[in-house]
Amino acid sequence: MKKLLFLITLNLLFSLALSSQEITPLWPEGKMPNSKGMTLEHIEARERITQVSAPNMLSFFPPKEEQNGSSILILPSGGYHHLTYNLGGIQLAKWFNTQGITAFVLIYRLPNSPDLLISENGPIQDTQRALKLIRFNAEKWHLDPNKVGVFGASAGGHLASTISTHDTDLSNINDEIDSQIFTPNFMILVSPVISLGNYTHKGSLKFLLGDHATSENILKYSNEFHVTENTPPTLLFHAQNDPAVNPMNSMLFYTEMMKHGVKGSLHIFPKGKHSIGIYNESSLTDEWKTICTKWLKEIEIIK
Repeated sequence: MKKLLFLITLNLLFSLALSSQEITPLWPEGKMPNSKGMTLEHIEARERITQVSAPNMLSFFPPKEEQNGSSILILPSGGYHHLTYNLGGIQLAKWFNTQGITAFVLIYRLPNSPDLLISENGPIQDTQRALKLIRFNAEKWHLDPNKVGVFGASAGGHLASTISTHDTDLSNINDEIDSQIFTPNFMILVSPVISLGNYTHKGSLKFLLGDHATSENILKYSNEFHVTENTPPTLLFHAQNDPAVNPMNSMLFYTEMMKHGVKGSLHIFPKGKHSIGIYNESSLTDEWKTICTKWLKEIEIIK
């Protein structure tokens, strides 16, 4: 049985590697934190991963003459239930490459994984480790360790904002990568889940916390309450007609940014629903990509 699961995982890594230029496992064998040590099957249908067997990072590099040293970690959406890794990951990575930005797509553990000891910690640990790995390999990959950002849409936006507003390191495993910083230098959030309170996306709340949805945890992971002056510069996009995640999520986060002097920008488009991305409902909504590039230039992430 273990041999069969190994072959399934090997085939998955091979197919993902065909889409990316490099694939990086997050954890050394036997050292993945918060794990029961189970051997899991990779489960995927319609380009949606519902169970991750081996968390990893897919790398997408621009041509060397266009690479500008900046990088971004993309956290696929999926309501903490699945990972929409292609449209919400690989396709975005390729667009960031056109801006000279090296992009990484994170295949992170989902909270419903039966292998996790503390379900909500899995995605956080994988994201922290991925950001450390990017900085650890900065010289090898020709990156500036001070220009490492994170991109998150929907629940991926909640994960991104969690990493950026919580300073407890859950990813240490006593190796040489531990000393790297996991906080991003900038953040791009699209239709993000921010609050787990009145304006939350109920699916994300359910799949993130499950039976752990106590009032204490809801407050802990309602990230508008954790913005400080140390929160990285943040660009937010949302659609007024989003039927899944109320635009108040972005507004709450931006309001706290203003209170704490965090640099950033908020854009709420009339149309876009819950699908702002590579393909958009209107030409106005499609401008998010132009705005994104100009904002990154303004904060001197790219030239």
